[in-house]
Amino acid sequence: MRYRTIFLSDVHLGTRGCQAEMLLDFLARAEAETWYLVGDIFDGWRLKRGWHWPRAHNDVVQALLAKAHSGARIVFVPGNHDEVLRGYPGIHFGGIEVTPRAVHETADGRRFLVTHGDEFDAVVMNAKWLAHVGDVAYEVALWLNTRLNRLRAWTGRPYWSLSNWCKSQVKQAVNYIGAYEAVLADEARRHGCEGVICGHIHAAQLRPIGEITYVNTGDWVESCTAAVEDQTGEIRLIDWAEQRRRRAAIRAISTQPEGETAGGKTGAAA
Repeated sequence: MRYRTIFLSDVHLGTRGCQAEMLLDFLARAEAETWYLVGDIFDGWRLKRGWHWPRAHNDVVQALLAKAHSGARIVFVPGNHDEVLRGYPGIHFGGIEVTPRAVHETADGRRFLVTHGDEFDAVVMNAKWLAHVGDVAYEVALWLNTRLNRLRAWTGRPYWSLSNWCKSQVKQAVNYIGAYEAVLADEARRHGCEGVICGHIHAAQLRPIGEITYVNTGDWVESCTAAVEDQTGEIRLIDWAEQRRRRAAIRAISTQPEGETAGGKTGAAA
């Protein structure tokens, strides 16, 4: 898969919830001229509470560095969880350039503001202690979600996200997401841009807000999504978890004995 630009955010390397193996599969299959790492690629908050860095997390870093060494431009826009890098604007780490925010011009001439988005989150900016409390609560939700989905897998049911369900059901969460999107759209207008590409709230989205195109890349903790730009300038979301499920289903069908149905019976017996 070759694209003009790929946007990733909220990988959260250093946490047990990070879907590093899923991301490695995506990195092995996707190529782009430019990659934007739109914040929270690693999680300094969690690493301070306890070190967790398995081999797959290191492999993700090595895969990104390999793309930079192969000539791809990689731009790192730090978020609140990897905010330590905000102290190094303009610095290059192994070919990866760090900048507090960026403006990306698509192939069709549109300008997109690229920012993680936490600076427009009132909780993060005005009550950081509460943001840390929320981070711990999210970690507990992921722990519950993992065990719930093990049970669902055992009973043959598909993956289901507890936190995404909560976001869609709780009125305050829905209102918060809507307000966040509106503020980001206003910021894009202020910069004279036609759109904004962000992360932070772990809610993949691509939709118009007035004349502004709002793009949230999602995350690699639950949804495993990315935003991509093709050679014509069109931007769309990729749900990598869903694509893997489809590939697995196709492989399962192709490996069935000739004449056997999905239920395991031959056509004659059916």
